[in-house]
Amino acid sequence: MGVVEIGLIYTALTLVLLFSGMPIAFALGSSAVIIMYFFMPATNIHLIAETIFGELENFTLLTIPLFILMGAAIGKTRAAVDLYESAYRWLYRMPGSLGVANVMGCTIFAALCGSSPATCAAIGGMGIPEMRKRGYTGALASGLIAAGGTLGILIPPSITLIIYGVMAEQSIGKLFVAGIVPGMLLAVLFSVWVVIKYIRDRHEWMKTASPAEIAEVSKKEHFTWKEKMESLPRLLPFLLLIGLIMGAMYGGFGTPSEVAGVGAVAALILVIALYKCYQWNDLRAIFTGTAKESCMVMMIIAMSFLFTYVMSYLRISQSMAEWLVALEMSKWALLFWVNMLLLVLGFFLPPVAIILMITPVILPPILAAGFDPIWFGIILTINMELGLITPPVGLNLFVINGIAPDIKFGEIFRGIVPFILIIAGYIAFLSAFPDVVLFLPEMLYDY
Repeated sequence: MGVVEIGLIYTALTLVLLFSGMPIAFALGSSAVIIMYFFMPATNIHLIAETIFGELENFTLLTIPLFILMGAAIGKTRAAVDLYESAYRWLYRMPGSLGVANVMGCTIFAALCGSSPATCAAIGGMGIPEMRKRGYTGALASGLIAAGGTLGILIPPSITLIIYGVMAEQSIGKLFVAGIVPGMLLAVLFSVWVVIKYIRDRHEWMKTASPAEIAEVSKKEHFTWKEKMESLPRLLPFLLLIGLIMGAMYGGFGTPSEVAGVGAVAALILVIALYKCYQWNDLRAIFTGTAKESCMVMMIIAMSFLFTYVMSYLRISQSMAEWLVALEMSKWALLFWVNMLLLVLGFFLPPVAIILMITPVILPPILAAGFDPIWFGIILTINMELGLITPPVGLNLFVINGIAPDIKFGEIFRGIVPFILIIAGYIAFLSAFPDVVLFLPEMLYDY
């Protein structure tokens, strides 16, 4: 049987197991072992444990559980409430200020937490009811929280970028630097759309609302400078934590793993000092959540290494890469179809699984076409953001539906469509102007 036939069988078997509801790690591992049994020498079966251990024995991977610990320490406290409240106190005069404050809250919390669903649940649980009370439609309120939650996988420290860096053998520091400007610009684009949409929706709402409803929503909140400054002691420590991590990593004071350790310890100290989370029940929730999520992610990584090992041994990935190169498409046509592939995969699979499965296949043709691997890592990550908010398995949409069950799923989807279009247009923009991604890495590194 030829490589093409084996590759098709391997792909079909993996998809069947994934869509059967089996956990992703076991679906990848099971398909790999089955293909090994039928198409590879028996000695390879005995080397499974050694193969997995050899790939996981990578010091850079230590950053994943450490950053997860940092996120768990912050996610299990009232940090989200403080971030949200502080942002609103400083922005309340702006039209659509509450929506912009939610985007800012999502941006900061997602950067600290690293989990898009956790960000949606934490910020959305407070923000959606408040926005709806002030005249925001259910579609806009749910859409901006779902989209804002995706920023966590792009703005460093990002577990998604770490995994891509390991798979593509690229510098984690460079990837983190490259994600800063695109992440901030995307947050600004979200905020601009929220302001425009809020003004339009409010104008239409005013035509049909009763005088009592208009009076209630039109109540002007006012925060004195004293009240604004009072919110900073809860906000500044977390901004300093992000600054500490970025400064230590980009200043060359430590490796990503060492910096992640410092960040995790600093986050624990912050939540103990600010939120009195020193009782065993509080700490147990943090450490248990860290252990569960770390085990899940590391199991997926371990099984994906086995999955890609089988693909490489049978020359499936090499043949697919050679086939893509042999098509002799222009570099932009290749990039377009790669983006389409990532979009379709994002409909069904989480970002970690996609990056681990697809990077060994698509990266060689991308490099052969002359694209920068750091730049492509950011494009890949933004594609993963789309997957988190696109049906049928857009995880963030189901989180929003869970925390705001009175908003129908169709309304949530209508609210997210503009953000999908913004992200798609943003990918095209960064493809046309790659310097937006690369100028910081070029400035800070000998690139």
